[in-house]
Amino acid sequence: MTKKDSTNFVLHAKSDQFYWEGDGQLSIKTFSNGKAHYKTNKGFFAVEESRYLLLNEGPYSISIDETEDVESFCVFFKDGFAADVFHSVKESNDGLLTDPFKDTGSIAFFDKTYHKNNTLSSQLDTFKQILPDLEVGSVGYEEQFHKIMQSILNEHFNTYKEIESLSAIRTSTREELYRRLSIAHDYIRSYFDKPIKLHDIARIACLSPNHLLRTYSQIYGQTPHQHISAFRIQKAKQLLTESNDNMTDITFKLGFQNPVSFSKKFKQHVGISPNEYRKKVRLDKKY
Repeated sequence: MTKKDSTNFVLHAKSDQFYWEGDGQLSIKTFSNGKAHYKTNKGFFAVEESRYLLLNEGPYSISIDETEDVESFCVFFKDGFAADVFHSVKESNDGLLTDPFKDTGSIAFFDKTYHKNNTLSSQLDTFKQILPDLEVGSVGYEEQFHKIMQSILNEHFNTYKEIESLSAIRTSTREELYRRLSIAHDYIRSYFDKPIKLHDIARIACLSPNHLLRTYSQIYGQTPHQHISAFRIQKAKQLLTESNDNMTDITFKLGFQNPVSFSKKFKQHVGISPNEYRKKVRLDKKY
């Protein structure tokens, strides 16, 4: 997986069991038919089909442990590429014509998972389809990286709208707080099906438990506990719809202590019991 930072490149593969660790360049990670887990020196990330992980240059590890092949499509950007695209987006036409190769410095993104919006999803799907027919380094090949980076930058700009909602006086303080809350959020996404505690989330985010609770909902509109419950119910719906697992198996896969507590929590959120939900979705499929 090692490439020089002077090259844009793609890794497209399938595997049900995989592990790798090392240094990587700026990249986005996407997966289908399963998920992958990443660990960096900043946090833990679970990358599912509807999301992508954006990582800055640096060390990380990836692990895949699934029963079926997971398809990965990861896009790596050469050193300075993001800054060049950012410069072309923000600079005036006069400035671009006067000095098109101006040293643009660097740009640092937030290491986190993002929702894969329709534009980016379409770009990635197109790139995946035409990749076998593209010559590496050709105009058509490089065009895809520029399009994808523009979408990444648009999302980066949108992120700052979320940052403004945090109640901190200095911009740098808001940005750092947002980074730490993002780490907490991705930790919850990674381990919602485990018996994690508030102290665990606060420790990984380098925040006190009270500070975490006071600021988390400013960004995400829910408390950590509410998010854990929401992710568990979302996963429960998927298992009840797509698998034949019994209630006990589903209970422990979701991190609940017993089937009674699972059934009670599910009914609170959905309005019907897990068994009733399974019967309903399967009946709806018939018609």
